[in-house]
Amino acid sequence: MFRIKKLDIFVAKQFGLLFVGTFFICQFVLMMQFLWRYVDDLIGKGLTLDVLAQFFWYMGLMLMPQAFPLAILLSSLITFGNLGESSELTAIKAAGISLMQAMRSLIIISLLMAGLSYYFQDVIGPKANLHFSELLLSMKQKSPELEIPEGIFYDGLPNTNLYVQRKNLDTGKLYGIMIYRQSGSYEDQAIILADSGMLQTTAEKKHLRLTLWSGEWFENMRSQDIGGAAEVPYRRETFGHKQILLDFDSGFNMTDADLSGNAKAKSAKQIVHDLDSIRQFIDSVGKNFYDEAKRYVLYTPQLTTTDSAKLQQAAVPDLPVIDSVYAHLDKEDKRSVMMTAAREAQNVLNDLTMKSDYANHLNRQERTHWLELIGKFTLALSCVIFFFIGAPLGAIIRKGGLGVPVIISVVVFIIYYIFENSGTRMARDDNWAIWFGKGISTFVLAPMAVFFTYKANNDSAVFNIDAYRLLFIRILGLRQKRNIVGKEVIISDPDYEADATELLNITQEIDRYHQAHNLLRWPSPVKVFFRPGDDQRIKDISDRLEAVIDDLGNTTDRVVIHNLNHYPVLATHAHTRPFRLRWLNALTGIVLPVGIFFYFRMLRFRFRLYRDLKTIERTTATILPLLQQKIK
Repeated sequence: MFRIKKLDIFVAKQFGLLFVGTFFICQFVLMMQFLWRYVDDLIGKGLTLDVLAQFFWYMGLMLMPQAFPLAILLSSLITFGNLGESSELTAIKAAGISLMQAMRSLIIISLLMAGLSYYFQDVIGPKANLHFSELLLSMKQKSPELEIPEGIFYDGLPNTNLYVQRKNLDTGKLYGIMIYRQSGSYEDQAIILADSGMLQTTAEKKHLRLTLWSGEWFENMRSQDIGGAAEVPYRRETFGHKQILLDFDSGFNMTDADLSGNAKAKSAKQIVHDLDSIRQFIDSVGKNFYDEAKRYVLYTPQLTTTDSAKLQQAAVPDLPVIDSVYAHLDKEDKRSVMMTAAREAQNVLNDLTMKSDYANHLNRQERTHWLELIGKFTLALSCVIFFFIGAPLGAIIRKGGLGVPVIISVVVFIIYYIFENSGTRMARDDNWAIWFGKGISTFVLAPMAVFFTYKANNDSAVFNIDAYRLLFIRILGLRQKRNIVGKEVIISDPDYEADATELLNITQEIDRYHQAHNLLRWPSPVKVFFRPGDDQRIKDISDRLEAVIDDLGNTTDRVVIHNLNHYPVLATHAHTRPFRLRWLNALTGIVLPVGIFFYFRMLRFRFRLYRDLKTIERTTATILPLLQQKIK
């Protein structure tokens, strides 16, 4: 039976305080990143504070589910990092409480946060997204003079299409202006060309003042003014400076946005319902397109009865009728037939291209709905996954505060962000399966969470810096320096006579080893990688030398201590083969590039061992007279 203990309350309290702080930090970072996408829609629009407050409120509600996992990751990492750094986690384990038992209150909290994340995505998020889209659309329509794009027609003004070749953002001037106005029927149209101009809002914000320089005005005359003539005349006006007032209410008015195709503005139930409708509609459209494609016909000019009779008499049996007919046409008719066929083929191609684009749009809409539906569950699940990454990592690294935890959290979130966005984009473009693209981030992070939880629960030193440093030193063959210092308290003096005798014996053994082994000779790769090659004599020399050095380390003579540090630390096996395991040596030798690296690494250790043995002889020759003085 689950009972709430003081430890659960203590850990939950530590986590809760950190979660509140980290959540607001993550929410602020996400909102600032999201804000840059819409900063152009906010600046210079004269929006009131209540409109801006609504904008940030809906934005915050939309981004809260994304802030939950990151806040859980960072707060859990800091929580257990603080417990480990202050040795509280050690005390908890010493009391017989496992790491999983210490985390059980936070596991329940993370599951509740996952449910809260899903609730926000399914209930609050769609409504917030709908209001945000309506608000954003209203903002874009408030001050059209700031929204006019370059190089395309802008239709945001009533009864007016405006084309601008270039804009100067510093002065607000427009260059290369073309205006198409139509306030009524065809007879009431006007085309205005100008070299430059400026569009401004009037003081009462009910009109737009369009000031034009160096242009021409082409306008049809109204049909009622000319008595309903069949041909409508027009007038042409050339001007150097002209002002036009356009009706436009630049006050802020909320616009009803049509978001029927926006999956983000729908709950899971609505998405499932719409997916069925979308699928049926796609099937019906595809069947209709297929039936129309079967009826495509390329028409040819109709032939007279006489021409048909002549063609039937002259037709070649081996050729199709169409080819026979075409072969007996004159050049002008052939040219007409070819132009007609090409025109019809181009029409068919254009029709198929349009239908293909429309079919891709429908399929993309269906995939978008599926991605949004799956994303509601994967984003909620990421709250639990991020907890099982953050809490074990905090227990392993034992570092609290905002230093190392922030760095690790950023790295983990970047990995999640890259896989999440790449997978969503690939699935949306129909390059990957939908379930794979949307779930790839979960597939990558879930094994990491299991691995870190297992290592932390078993007190593994997976992030022990000293262990990785020693491994790095061993791989590169870096030498460890001997560091012997005089002891302040000596229990027993060294046996100088026995140590001197042992050093002489070691020197003689080294001489015999040199006679039996030529360390400067390159050994056969077959012996290195595929045969056992432990050098027991070097290991014996190293063990005997270390015993003498350990005994002489108890001396009070600083000169002897200084000379002891000249003895090198011998590598006893690296000069014979790369690894102790026979199968690993064989595998290394088979993989040629890796085998070459380790072969030359082994040669380096052979040459170094040769120098080390010579150094031992020289150091022994220096230290023996000092020991003889101690014996006397």
